[in-house]
Amino acid sequence: QLQASGGGLVQAGGSLRLSCTAPRYTFSNNGVGWFRQAPGKEREIVAAINWNGGSTYYSDSVKGRFTISRDRPKGPVYLQMNSLKSEDTAVYYCAAARSSALVTTGSLYNHWGQGTQVTVSS
Repeated sequence: QLQASGGGLVQAGGSLRLSCTAPRYTFSNNGVGWFRQAPGKEREIVAAINWNGGSTYYSDSVKGRFTISRDRPKGPVYLQMNSLKSEDTAVYYCAAARSSALVTTGSLYNHWGQGTQVTVSS
């Protein structure tokens, strides 16, 4: 239902911008989160944003390097990733929560999209 795009191969220190869209689903009133899962590791939340973009959350591992934003009223949700590190390598997913609030718990997200691979070479 959601589509994540924009992944690719980038050198350490580089940047990528991921986009989350929903061609057949309206998520303009939902909180949205970006998650990632690296091989052999559990899925973790990277960033989240509430319905109007007024509140955001970042995990400690990406704080200061990643920025989540959304185009209102029905535009994509973006994840701008700067100063990428090899440990950022993972499949990145976006998801919409049931709530319009800022949601940081994965189990509260009920609409998920296919992921996009991000590979950072050192």
